[in-house]
Amino acid sequence: MKHRKQYGPAPPTHLSALAVPSYHRILVKHGLIEKTLSIPDAYRVFLQVGADPEVQKLSRKAERGRKMKHVPALYLATAMVLQGMTKQELEALKLRIEEKRA
Repeated sequence: MKHRKQYGPAPPTHLSALAVPSYHRILVKHGLIEKTLSIPDAYRVFLQVGADPEVQKLSRKAERGRKMKHVPALYLATAMVLQGMTKQELEALKLRIEEKRA
């Protein structure tokens, strides 16, 4: 009796990308934190970004229908706002966050 080969999805080649939370990847992608920042510190920064008045104002205007891949719904609004910001707006946000951290 022959055994059938199982053709399933290939196992992930690297788990390191999956081990990093999505909020950490979002902040690194937009240059708001360094890739080496610890996960708890990155979460604190993400909460500060979400609490920023400019981000909150833009998130109310953000388009809700469009989805982003690999971003949980909890972080979707902030991720969409950051994606829509210009480099100057991101730099200003980074300065505001650094002022609060200091």
